[in-house]
Amino acid sequence: MRFLPTTWEKLTDAVAAHVDGTTSGDGGEWLKVGVDGAPAAHTGEFVRRLADALRLRGRSVLVVGTGGFLRPASLRFEYGRRDPDAYYDGWFDTGALWREVLGPLGPGGTGRVLPDLWDPDTDRATRSPYVPLPPGGVLLLHGPFLLGRWFPFDLTVHLRLSPGALARRTEEPWTLPAFARYEDEVGPADSADLVVRADDPRHPAWSGLPGGAPAS
Repeated sequence: MRFLPTTWEKLTDAVAAHVDGTTSGDGGEWLKVGVDGAPAAHTGEFVRRLADALRLRGRSVLVVGTGGFLRPASLRFEYGRRDPDAYYDGWFDTGALWREVLGPLGPGGTGRVLPDLWDPDTDRATRSPYVPLPPGGVLLLHGPFLLGRWFPFDLTVHLRLSPGALARRTEEPWTLPAFARYEDEVGPADSADLVVRADDPRHPAWSGLPGGAPAS
């Protein structure tokens, strides 16, 4: 895969323009974008930039992080607090993401999305109210391990870190085997529509938009 250097500003503008010109692949009234990456890749920062760029284009945007859809501690820590396989397979409530986020934005959906479900600090339900996303709005869902789960995204972006950069920047090194497994089983760089190499957060590089040439 060929990567060309860019800036976060150029990258964000290009992705926002692409999303603004995209139609929903499932025939629904909403667009769904997945931004995949390890916590060390700071997917939330890129998503906030992208949300701002889309709003400037007149699009309603809802940002949801998978960190708000963790399972209760009794399930996450069933095999210990530092089990990488449990982190990969059992920490994130994919069923709730389907039910509360992606399902309502499918064909015939209500557009009412639950922005988060579980607070890991209190280990209790957040009790957040549902948020309506108007027709034509864009969901930006971000977090780790989003690919390979058949989520109905209209665009997927993978913020990629090399193994060395991931090891240096990961605050919980016990999770590293989970990301190695993700590489082996899913191959996110091959699965995503767009890959951003983010080893140096000041100087990203990217693979270009689906069906188009990479930007300079």
